[in-house]
Amino acid sequence: AYLSGITEVNSLKPHYVCPNCNYSDFEHPETNCGVGADMPEKNCPKCNTQMKKDGWDIPFETFLGFDGDKTPDIDLNFSGVYQPVAHKYVEELFGEGHVFRAGTIGSLADKTAFGFVKKYFDSKNEIVSSTEIERIVNGCLGIKRTTGQHPGGIIVVPKDKEITDFCPIQHPADDADNPILTTHFDYHKIDQNLLKLDILGHDDPTMIKMLEDLTGVDAKQIRIDDPQILSLFTSKKALKIRDGVPEDENDPTGALLIPEFGTNFVKGMLVDTKPTTLEELIRISGLSHGTDVWLNNAQTLITSGTATLKEAICTRDDIMIYLISKNLPSKQAFKIMEAVRKGKGLTPEFEESMRANNVPEWYIDSCKKIKYMFPKAHAVAYVTMALRIAYFKIYYPLEFYCTYFSVRGDNFDSAIMTKGEQAVREKIKEIKSNPDASPKEKDRITVMEAAIEMYQRGFSFAPIDLYESDALNFKIFDDKRLLPPLGSLSGIGENAAIQIAEERKNGEFSTIESFKQRTGVSKTVIEALSEEGIFKDTPESSQLSLF
Repeated sequence: AYLSGITEVNSLKPHYVCPNCNYSDFEHPETNCGVGADMPEKNCPKCNTQMKKDGWDIPFETFLGFDGDKTPDIDLNFSGVYQPVAHKYVEELFGEGHVFRAGTIGSLADKTAFGFVKKYFDSKNEIVSSTEIERIVNGCLGIKRTTGQHPGGIIVVPKDKEITDFCPIQHPADDADNPILTTHFDYHKIDQNLLKLDILGHDDPTMIKMLEDLTGVDAKQIRIDDPQILSLFTSKKALKIRDGVPEDENDPTGALLIPEFGTNFVKGMLVDTKPTTLEELIRISGLSHGTDVWLNNAQTLITSGTATLKEAICTRDDIMIYLISKNLPSKQAFKIMEAVRKGKGLTPEFEESMRANNVPEWYIDSCKKIKYMFPKAHAVAYVTMALRIAYFKIYYPLEFYCTYFSVRGDNFDSAIMTKGEQAVREKIKEIKSNPDASPKEKDRITVMEAAIEMYQRGFSFAPIDLYESDALNFKIFDDKRLLPPLGSLSGIGENAAIQIAEERKNGEFSTIESFKQRTGVSKTVIEALSEEGIFKDTPESSQLSLF
């Protein structure tokens, strides 16, 4: 896949390769590095050119099995903007009638079931005990409520078969007007019979493309082993926060807004593990994407000193590689890895074999707790993308925040964010102290924290301008300020912002009345613009008052 250009993840063992004469070196025991990017710099012994460091050490068996008999797990990550095009292309490749969206089953949750049962008895004016209600609720849990579709799953049917040889098909939620067809059975029930491609939409490629366009930098040429980039995962120093800003004891890292590492959960992991190498970042990515891999498992082992980050189970590949190193038969090591990564635990036979080969008890217990494990190849792809975005955060800050707010800033509210750091801090405090704060308000906190960090680095926002602001994307106003879009004002929807941007091409608005007539926007939009002082000296109406 790497040599064919399908992936940029080179799964070979860590090695040096000369970009000039193609000399390669796989024998370098002195480096003792798990991934190529962590190795020290080295010049080519033949032509003295600085060699490229590559290789992530990913065994192909985790992808295809020892005999090539495992169905490969193929995930393709596209920009969310491009995802529909990729889906359409898959249909072109395999032919109409051989490609279907993977169906999902939405089942009844406990609170919904309780509401249904309570409403049923209330409608009949029957009074029943809470025990009886609980009994009936338990009988309803997990029952199919509706159907949906996987966000990126595509089921491929062989040319000589029909989808009905495997399962019925339907429109999601039985909506006959929806042009999409999905498998009627939950895709997990047929994933052993038919191949599922995951063609997923991600914001990261969208951000990378926008950053490349703004800066002229080719993201693929970025040195991801840059010490400044790696320092962000333990310190804010590289961000050059202005003097006098107190250090945040809860988050000493500079990882805010970096994909895969910017959430409070993962930042807590960074504080616990203090990573300094790419190998450690990949291990942390594996831990953060797994289920029951970090909490009450690796975290306890690492903080208690029982195991180091390098020894803990972080990705599914770790299990097979480690067990083979402990002299377990290769096939058995592979089977144990497959069982553990699917959350099936260990059979008595597996445990007996592991103990016979001196596998520590903490390792065996750790395997039993795991419900889902991330593959190393995924972790490498995600971390590589994250490090490129981190590069822009350090070296092109204004372009970075411009891109972040444009792509991920759905909850950006200009009325709050542009009023200065203190105003934003007070709003965060207000939301956190309100027990009834809506999910939308809580989601806004990350965007607000981004605005605070931007202020702390000496940047700010220019006021929204009716003629200069873009409809939906942020723009760089000058070397210290960003210009928010029209759509960033609360009360102005996407369609209204686009309509205003289109109509202003036909000339300035002479009055607010003419603005309303020409754009067709609602009274709410007019009020939102007026409150921000965007109409400035624009008169209300063209009619003259005689008195």
